[in-house]
Amino acid sequence: MKDFPSENELWQRYISVKNFDTAQEKIILTPDHFDIFKKTKPRYYQRIAIDKTVQTVAQGQKRILLVMATGTGKTFTAFQIVWKLLKSKKVQRVLYLADRNVLIDQTIQNDFKPLEKVLCKVEHKKLDSAYQVFMSLYHQLAGDEGNEPFRQFKPEFFDLIIVDECHRGSAKANSEWRRILNYFSGAIHIGMTATPKETKDVSSITYFGEPIYTYSLRQGIIDGFLAPFKVIRVNIDRDIEGWRPHVNQRDIDDNLITDKIFQQQDFDDTLFIEERTKLVAQRITQWLKDNGRFSKTIVFCMNTEHADLMRRALINQNSDIVTDIPKYVMKITGDDEEGKKQLENFILPDDTPPIIATTAELLTTGVDCKTVKLIVIDKVVDSIISFKQIIGRGTRLRPDCGKEFFTIMDFRGATSKFADPDFDGAPVVILEDSDSSNNDGGTATDDDDLPPAQSKQKFHVNGVDVEILNERVQFIDSNGKLITENLIDYTRKNILGHFATLEDFLQNWSVADKKQSLIDELFKHGICIELLRDTYKFSADVDDFDLILHVAYDKKLVTRKIRADFVKNKSFIKSFPEKCRAVLNALLDKYTDNGISDLENLQVLKNEPFASIGSRKDIFKLFGGREGYLLAVAELKNLLYQVA
Repeated sequence: MKDFPSENELWQRYISVKNFDTAQEKIILTPDHFDIFKKTKPRYYQRIAIDKTVQTVAQGQKRILLVMATGTGKTFTAFQIVWKLLKSKKVQRVLYLADRNVLIDQTIQNDFKPLEKVLCKVEHKKLDSAYQVFMSLYHQLAGDEGNEPFRQFKPEFFDLIIVDECHRGSAKANSEWRRILNYFSGAIHIGMTATPKETKDVSSITYFGEPIYTYSLRQGIIDGFLAPFKVIRVNIDRDIEGWRPHVNQRDIDDNLITDKIFQQQDFDDTLFIEERTKLVAQRITQWLKDNGRFSKTIVFCMNTEHADLMRRALINQNSDIVTDIPKYVMKITGDDEEGKKQLENFILPDDTPPIIATTAELLTTGVDCKTVKLIVIDKVVDSIISFKQIIGRGTRLRPDCGKEFFTIMDFRGATSKFADPDFDGAPVVILEDSDSSNNDGGTATDDDDLPPAQSKQKFHVNGVDVEILNERVQFIDSNGKLITENLIDYTRKNILGHFATLEDFLQNWSVADKKQSLIDELFKHGICIELLRDTYKFSADVDDFDLILHVAYDKKLVTRKIRADFVKNKSFIKSFPEKCRAVLNALLDKYTDNGISDLENLQVLKNEPFASIGSRKDIFKLFGGREGYLLAVAELKNLLYQVA
């Protein structure tokens, strides 16, 4: 080619190949919504999902499936799709379906807020045709067959139906929730999920078709959009060896205990061992004491009874805090009204209590707990879908709240499912019967409200010797695989794979305009400095730079204070006038306290002690202008990172 084609030429080629007509082109070219305050733009994978969906709709396809890992912004993606289709007038009325009230409320208050003037939440099974966008729980539209509330509208009323978490109620062909979709069958139906459900009886793909786009957990971690994690596998002796009562042994309620060897799957289902619950609560509490007592924590239990016993055990272990903060530990399950009322407080991104939530199923799906740092699994998890949903509660990143990774503490061997090819593989239709133990297929109520399939005889015992046999720490590598390799060895190997020698690393570090950008780039390749720091308890006053030198190139650890004091005594600082020296020394103090980020952020000049020296403009003048200030800071960084 003589010249690279222009943007318009490329677009004309594209629509020609796709056979888009003028009307379809108008739909596709409708701009996104852009929040001038948040300045939020779709990430690259969200952009792909939005574009693919809008193009597919423009081409006339009526059943669409999007698969996106938990924490990757499905509702934001859904909002942009709805926005574009409404603005282009491809659709006039939209129904957004979910199966939990908290999901609807989160969606209305957050991602769909720009549509608040045309949006209503369906309540008391009443529908108001004056709106364009309707948010509803399944059961708000359900009722006796032939007399359901959705029949208040004609079948052609809705042009688009978004089904959130579509692997749940609507995936089952004979569920009453499918009646809603069948009634509005002429509308476009878009299913969104992190975990398509595929069995003989329940199939997202059979209904919606093959996913037009999939963005996986593994890819999200590699791209740096989801939090990496480490796994602490805790093996308890009774779980491995089992437990058998002695002859004619009775439980604490004087029930004769069945003579059998109780195994791990029986514990906290039919057999409750008081000492085992206490041991798990002790280990959780020890982690909190080591990593922060106000780290948001979810403990997944076998059932609601186990969740209540675990709550009591955790209260006993954390009595020093519970005395002053009674809601520090709460059971949040479908049968506990007081606990459910605390759900909104639990998901707040701060240290508002409750801090520890014990649950069985209620917190597995869709609840947006952005700052959860510890996921505890003390339940048998048979389903890949349930396991992925549990893990998804921790995958959201919140660096602004100090969350750059999370920890999974596994007492039941559930994390062996990371090795299952279905964990992060492409969804396919399975031709066997569905697993009868999995209850998340046909209900719009909370799973914790489901009655047991049959009454079980339960035994509560105490006086049993229980101990932790061993623990194993694992972590996710750059390929999304869970490995047990020593994290220091893994990090060293990974860094050396990018920078073969110390000189290579120092050269790249020195030319990086912002040092943090190099750390961020390493993070995208599976090198999480914060995870390394946490695992081996490296001191917080050691710079990321020195951790890398120590781990990869066997250099001695040096604190930030030592580096800052070294620079303060250099002639470079002394060469400046008094007020300039005060600014540079204050920057070095900020570096000592917080690291390199303060040196690289001009906003720091608005804070003390800089504000006492003058405005940001005044400080620039001291150095002969903004460029002079930036040159001085650049030299400051060069001196800080000199290596002997």
